[in-house]
Amino acid sequence: MGPGLYSDIGKKARDLLNKDFHTDQKFTLTTYTSSGAAITAASTKKNEAIFSEVQAKLKQKNVTVDVKATSDSLLLTTVTIEEFGVPGLKKIVTIPFPNQTAGKAEVQYLHDYAGINASFGLNSKPLVNFSGVLGNKDIAVGADVAYDTATGDFTKYNAGLSFTNADLIAAVTLNNKGDSLTASYYHLVNVEKNTAVGAEVTRSFSSKQNTVTFGTQHALDPSTTVKARYNSNGVASALIQHEWRPKSFFNLSTEVDTKAFEKSSKVGLSLVLKP
Repeated sequence: MGPGLYSDIGKKARDLLNKDFHTDQKFTLTTYTSSGAAITAASTKKNEAIFSEVQAKLKQKNVTVDVKATSDSLLLTTVTIEEFGVPGLKKIVTIPFPNQTAGKAEVQYLHDYAGINASFGLNSKPLVNFSGVLGNKDIAVGADVAYDTATGDFTKYNAGLSFTNADLIAAVTLNNKGDSLTASYYHLVNVEKNTAVGAEVTRSFSSKQNTVTFGTQHALDPSTTVKARYNSNGVASALIQHEWRPKSFFNLSTEVDTKAFEKSSKVGLSLVLKP
């Protein structure tokens, strides 16, 4: 019921306009062991390259251990401890192999009137990230900064504001060290049909360019959803997602450049299987 984390500002509109839109071919299979561990194998084909990964996740009480191995020889281990001594407090440690110096420790704290996230690299001169949000479920204001202890410079500082009511969410964020301003909104038109519309406008002060994206979604039935979007660059996208059994999805998406019809359209396929 609180304001959430900084990453939640504008998230509803971003998900509507971006989530599940892709032009790759992806297959994901998840199985569960008798001990409760979830094992997921995923493979993605992008152009002529194929990227694969295997992930194992085990949760015992408030501790989750996540181990992921990728086809580019990266082993990533993440340990998450929820309710870490204080209600709403979560600690996350991520250690990659073989580059252990790229590891990261993170602390999240969620309160009815605040959301805090802090992380730092596990090396002698780490990159430190901090974000904080104040407010409630109706209005929230926050900031997101990153400081490089090696150079003594702030590599990131952003700010955001969001308003939420029963069926509409509006957000404004200042990004890229104040160089761009983004305004977005998400409107749930029909709850029963999960019909929603949204838009996002970004103004770049350095290039003096505006980018506008519109999108919508609608549930044809309880297991089938269609989405569409269009941006000011002339790119139109559409997708249909069907949940043919609980948590198992088939997704078909396409993308067309309306300013260059001579180019072939792009098509993406995704299949997610869970027992």
